[in-house]
Amino acid sequence: MMSKSKHKYIRFIIAISYILAVNFTAHAGEINATVKDVNGELIEDVVITAFPADPALLKSKVASNAIVDQINKEFVDHVTPVLVNTSISFPNKDNIRHHVYSFSPAKKFELKLYSGKPAAPVLFDKPGIVTIGCNIHDWMIGYIYVSETPYFAKTNHNGKATVVGLPAGEYSVRVWHPRLDGTEEATTNHVTITEASSTSLEWKLTLKPEFKIPRESANKSFDYH
Repeated sequence: MMSKSKHKYIRFIIAISYILAVNFTAHAGEINATVKDVNGELIEDVVITAFPADPALLKSKVASNAIVDQINKEFVDHVTPVLVNTSISFPNKDNIRHHVYSFSPAKKFELKLYSGKPAAPVLFDKPGIVTIGCNIHDWMIGYIYVSETPYFAKTNHNGKATVVGLPAGEYSVRVWHPRLDGTEEATTNHVTITEASSTSLEWKLTLKPEFKIPRESANKSFDYH
């Protein structure tokens, strides 16, 4: 049986850990981003990344696992931002098989025809944009944004996102979207984050015309059930 003194010590450690965690969150800054196109329409699936001037802050978080689902013959989410060295699983929740692949320099991989959950997740160990597709269903296109910085977020359907947990310091903040017309670097804004500060930034992006492949497979004569 645990002694009363040891029990009190454990409770004390838990309380201190909670106070430190709350204190860190309370004193961390955030960036509230709004992204529109040149016509003023709010844009979903825009990745916002904040790069600290102090390189030591890039090591403040450890990568975790992530999931990109396959539902109704689409990748969900369409855009998935992750920290470099994140392992991603690609479960197939459809009642047919999929063949997931990428030829992108940041990560080339292939998950041959399968249903359910693939044998192992894929490790994304290099920063960059990874375009994923299905070799059977040509319209299935998705994007993995592999970030060098742990400070990132993705806009919702209202074109808004919040980058949280920013230590005080100088940051270069930029955005990316699959249809961005121009370079990501050209969208850079520079901000100073102080303890518990909330900074608002807005972008107006020029987007390339949207091109969608019709929802029918070039290999539709084959049965992949």
